[in-house]
Amino acid sequence: MARILISMKDAFLKSIDEMAQTEQRTRSELIREALRAYIKKARINSPKKAQENANLLENLLD
Repeated sequence: MARILISMKDAFLKSIDEMAQTEQRTRSELIREALRAYIKKARINSPKKAQENANLLENLLD
């Protein structure tokens, strides 16, 4: 599995970590699920551009 490095504000990361802890899963699991949901929603709302973006994100997540 590939690893990526992303930047975000400390407060946003804290929110992610709190949610992950509440749901008893890892930060990575939570972020992967959020991206999958984004991809699914994007495919429905704007098929052509969304498909391009979804393909890029899926390649990163696989």
